[in-house]
Amino acid sequence: MTPRPYETLTAGAATLRFYLGDCVSLMPRLPEGAADVIVTSPPYNLGIRYRSYADALPRDRYLAWTADWIRAAARLLAPGGSLFLNVGAKPTDPWTAIDVALAARPFLTLQNTLHWIKSIAIDRDAAGANAGLARDLALGHYKPINSRRFVNDCHEFIFHFTHDGRVPIDRLALGVPYQDRSNVTRWQSAASGLRCRGNTWFMPYDTIQNRDKDRPHPATFPPRLPEYCLRLHGLRRVRTVADPFLGLGSTAVACVRLGCHFIGVELDEGYLKEAIARTREAIAEQARTQDRPRRSRRTAAAGNLGQRRAG
Repeated sequence: MTPRPYETLTAGAATLRFYLGDCVSLMPRLPEGAADVIVTSPPYNLGIRYRSYADALPRDRYLAWTADWIRAAARLLAPGGSLFLNVGAKPTDPWTAIDVALAARPFLTLQNTLHWIKSIAIDRDAAGANAGLARDLALGHYKPINSRRFVNDCHEFIFHFTHDGRVPIDRLALGVPYQDRSNVTRWQSAASGLRCRGNTWFMPYDTIQNRDKDRPHPATFPPRLPEYCLRLHGLRRVRTVADPFLGLGSTAVACVRLGCHFIGVELDEGYLKEAIARTREAIAEQARTQDRPRRSRRTAAAGNLGQRRAG
């Protein structure tokens, strides 16, 4: 029997359904193949302090649980769909992300490995004269590590899984202009003047003033990350998106912005309520954004009418 949503929202023609519960037991109750894309970030088992989940399981139990939810997610994923799995590690436990990817291997094929760059240093000399940098740049945010053994950890993985590894993607949906225009004619993307962004995505967190208010969840990604994933998969082929570890609802916010149906599952009711509230804010902002051009057109039309009457 299909479970009843905790909350259902609408954003234009899109329907967003939110479920409270354990995704391992809830996903098998959803229709098979219901999600064209899944974008999610499970607990990393690194001792993060969640409100309703113990993030320090023995490694074998954690990986068994990982296999359970990925098996359920693979069933939920439509043929030709994409699962984008964000996972990180820590210097003293560097195998975590790789072990999670390996746990998915019996159920899905790893098609691309992407790197979410949270912080980067760019040397002026290395960037070259064309970049126009006045000085060296250090961009983004990271958690400093005081250690004589490890460097600061400034990135996380995004593993792109599909059923067979043959899913076409929209490589230029995240395209970037060629720095050297002479390179444009060498490639098939000459008409657009863009090249594939590649597998490194620089995406810093927004600066926060108050963690409890601005980011009450201890581990969440910015909405831009699922937006990039959906665009890379190809928006024309995305009808419904799912996130079995909803957190604060970044994937739901991305779906509002892009006009996709959404299925979200969250174990903690407090996080779920926060995700729903943030999704409502995104819906309201989307409505305001769409209304601005209409108001501008009405104002311009009224001005033109006044000029004609005055004439």
